[in-house]
Amino acid sequence: MSHYLFNQLRFVRDCTLKQVKAMSEEATREVPRGFNNNILWNLGHILLVHEKFSFALTNNKMELPEHFAELFAPGTKPENWGTQVPGLDEILLLLSKQIERIEQTLGQCLEDELVKPIVTSSGLEISKVKETP
Repeated sequence: MSHYLFNQLRFVRDCTLKQVKAMSEEATREVPRGFNNNILWNLGHILLVHEKFSFALTNNKMELPEHFAELFAPGTKPENWGTQVPGLDEILLLLSKQIERIEQTLGQCLEDELVKPIVTSSGLEISKVKETP
């Protein structure tokens, strides 16, 4: 039986993917006036943050290309991107597979304590595996 946490993650991820799949690659690369980032950056940021929280914080292997941190970490923006920017299809594929990987990796250890608890930039304290996804 799937834990409610994974059901919630899957629901939110599916809603996100559904909204974006109808968009063109060009539309996801436009930075709206008054904003620093575009939809493609936000999708990559979601992917990177979930990967760090779900895998790196629990001492599991992240499965993203190394240069994704340079593109999608907090403080980055599309105007500084180089030539290795993934396309929309690649990011959507990675997003679609990520929740299943999280569930497979963390499903049996949700109640475990993190080796080193953290406090996020917004002040949220995370001390158990179930708080990371």
